[in-house]
Amino acid sequence: MKTIVILQPVYGNQKRAIRSLKALIDNELKALEVECEISVTPEGWAELQLEGEDEEVSANFLHSKYGSPVKKAEVGKLYKGFIKAVEEAVIIVDIGFPVKLGAEELKGLGRGKPKQLAARFGIIPFLPVEVEILERKKELRGSFSKEQLDRFWAWKKAGTDRVIVNSATRSELKSAIKKTRHGRDIYEIERLGLLEHAVVCRESTDGPGIVAAIGPLLKSQLGVVIGKSE
Repeated sequence: MKTIVILQPVYGNQKRAIRSLKALIDNELKALEVECEISVTPEGWAELQLEGEDEEVSANFLHSKYGSPVKKAEVGKLYKGFIKAVEEAVIIVDIGFPVKLGAEELKGLGRGKPKQLAARFGIIPFLPVEVEILERKKELRGSFSKEQLDRFWAWKKAGTDRVIVNSATRSELKSAIKKTRHGRDIYEIERLGLLEHAVVCRESTDGPGIVAAIGPLLKSQLGVVIGKSE
C-alpha cells in the first residue's frame, strides 16, 4: 500500500466531498490496477491510500495532477493553493501553509483594500488559485501569478456576470438553478475545482440576482463578478 497526501482540501460535508473526490479519482485511474481509499488529514487535505499492481504509477500521476501541500516555499516559484480566508487587510492562500497577499501584492487587481478586491473579482474561500512567492522585508508573501491575474481579468472584462460557488456538487448547483427557474438565464456551469464552480450568466442576466435566488438553497459561499464588455 502507498499513502500520499494531495493538494485537495476536503471541507463542508466531508462524506459528500470524499464521495465526489473518490468518483473523480476512480475515473482517472480506471485503466490502472489499483484501489483507492480516501481519508482526511488533520489539516484538512485529502489523504489517499493506494493499493494494487499500479499503485506507484497511480501515485506519480496523482502527485503530478494535484500536487502536494508544501511546508517550505522558494522565493520566485509558483505554487498552486486555495483561498483560505479573505480579511480586510490580506487575502490568505493555503499552499500547505498560509501565504499572505496584502494590498502591495494585489496591485495587479487594481486599487482597493484586499477585501474590496476579493468582492470585485469573486474571490471566496476554497477557490483554487496560483501564487508566486515573494520576499517582503524578510517575510514571505505571495502575489497571484500572471496566469491567475489574466483569468480574473478575463472574468471581469467578459460581457456577462459570473457567480462563483464553493462547497457544492455540479448536480446540487443544477438543482438549485432548476428549482429557482433560472435555467434559461444561465449559459453554462464552469468547473473550477472539485466543489467550486463558476455559473456563467447570459448577457441579460444579473449576477447578484442569481446569488439572491440560489443562495438560500445551497450551503455555500458565493461571490459575484460583474462583467464589463470592453
